[in-house]
Amino acid sequence: MEDVLTELPPPSRFFEEDLNNFTAPSPPLPSPSLIFSNPKHDEPLRPSLLIIAVSSPSIHIFHHLSSKTLIGSVILPEIPFSGSSTEPSIGDKSCNIYTLNVADDSIILVSVQCPIAAERSHIVAKFLIADQIIPERVLILDSIQSRNFRGKLSPDETFVFKLETSSEKREGLGEGNGSSSLLKGIDYFPSGSLVDGLAAALLGRCQMKNIKGTLCLSWPEFGGPVVSLLKSILHKSVLPGLDLSINGGIGDEYSRFSWTKDRPVYSEFYT
Repeated sequence: MEDVLTELPPPSRFFEEDLNNFTAPSPPLPSPSLIFSNPKHDEPLRPSLLIIAVSSPSIHIFHHLSSKTLIGSVILPEIPFSGSSTEPSIGDKSCNIYTLNVADDSIILVSVQCPIAAERSHIVAKFLIADQIIPERVLILDSIQSRNFRGKLSPDETFVFKLETSSEKREGLGEGNGSSSLLKGIDYFPSGSLVDGLAAALLGRCQMKNIKGTLCLSWPEFGGPVVSLLKSILHKSVLPGLDLSINGGIGDEYSRFSWTKDRPVYSEFYT
């Protein structure tokens, strides 16, 4: 006769993931919202160029740009306000919108200084492009993630790649109304490598809406050399009329500004 006290219990009839079916799903997060500094600001915005800075180097460059004007902020319900300063700060987890003062050009800058979860990327991309902002052209600045790159990456190397929407490629071939693509002379992102997160969602949104869009990917994620390289590219191809110099140099302040605490580090790829 079996000992019911010591005999192993029979296996559960449910898989572990099936048990979640009995748990009430979490309520969905509200959509992002946009708050303008001037409540009478016209909506939506219609710039000739929309620049979305996602990478640490690009955020650093534009934070020190004097010829910009804060016009609003994107409010993300998942990002707490605690710890944020009253004035724009490079250490805040915020998403601010600026106009760039470049002659007669209408240029809008969105500085994404907060981490965007993968599951929220598409709704944020939809909110920014062709919803609250309807641009003629889009430039997205992000960093290469080593986990997605097919090949070896060295922290001592500094380079950039690009990806483009179909309409931007046609522009580069002279089939559009303009004469060239936005980033001339930059190599395309190698085949087999991947882009994910907010940058991928933003470029996909441009493709779906037939907007000329370019994604500029830089490496490494942090450091003075990549800031200098990105500044050179922006001055040469995107914003030739702006002074992109950083007062006091790049060094100490930039070395202290890092999102490494919010992003995983894959040291085995740095070979």
